[in-house]
Amino acid sequence: MQFVFFILLYPLLWLISILPFRLLYFLSDAIYLLIYYVLGYRKKTVRQNLAKALPHLSAKERLIIEKKSFRHLCDMFLEMIKTMTISKNEIEKRFVLTNIEVYHQLEKEGKSIALMCAHYASYEWVISMNHHITFNGYAIYKRIRNKYFDKLVRDIRSKFKAYLITTKETKKVIEENIKNGTLGVYGFASDQSPRPTENMYWYKFMGIEAPIHIGAELLSKRYNMNVVYLKVKKVKRGYYEGTFEVLTTDIKSIPNFKLSEQFMDKVEQQILEAPEYYLWTHKRWKHKKEN
Repeated sequence: MQFVFFILLYPLLWLISILPFRLLYFLSDAIYLLIYYVLGYRKKTVRQNLAKALPHLSAKERLIIEKKSFRHLCDMFLEMIKTMTISKNEIEKRFVLTNIEVYHQLEKEGKSIALMCAHYASYEWVISMNHHITFNGYAIYKRIRNKYFDKLVRDIRSKFKAYLITTKETKKVIEENIKNGTLGVYGFASDQSPRPTENMYWYKFMGIEAPIHIGAELLSKRYNMNVVYLKVKKVKRGYYEGTFEVLTTDIKSIPNFKLSEQFMDKVEQQILEAPEYYLWTHKRWKHKKEN
């Protein structure tokens, strides 16, 4: 059944991917009307998240952000499909790295790099940076249930020299690379809610106490990696800028959990600047801390 679904849907995805951007965004507008006004896709979740995170805004102001966030979500979904056939020149024109020299300086230090980013603006087109690096690039992701679509996503990323690894594979891959003398840059999108465990670390995000991911910090400390934050900004429709901000080149001197807190603070700052570009469809504050 998975294969049949893939075979039926793949031609449509390919046709969408070859559309000119003007038509692509026309289609995005149509999809927005469908999922927001007809299907109401996760509208309740988005509305609840915005009310919790931005209580200082009026209901009318949050509604404007809500609609803009759904428009951006549709754009990003179609941009992800566009990646199937987009050229190197086109993606580099639309996702510009403003200070790649900062990243290059980290490579010269001869240590692997943990790259932290958020589900903000365009996290899909971050893969374009792989054309500018010499280290092996790894993106840590959640495996897609349909194995055929999972392979498709892997193939698309490999076109841009990016290797997808699951969270369960990350430690093993890093250790194999160390054993083989291979330096890598490992991409962590660590701003969403982690799975509940007994030892969750809690921190105030958007003024609300919530568990946060600390895996990137723990792995960086264990394997002595430099850590950099990639701040992605949406310049206009279909155009983004990525700016590197070094978090530390001496990870072992950072107190435990401080780096994870610093990362969440940076994500919060971006959200406050332009909340419509954050991924609000996930239940970010679903866990409650027991006394």
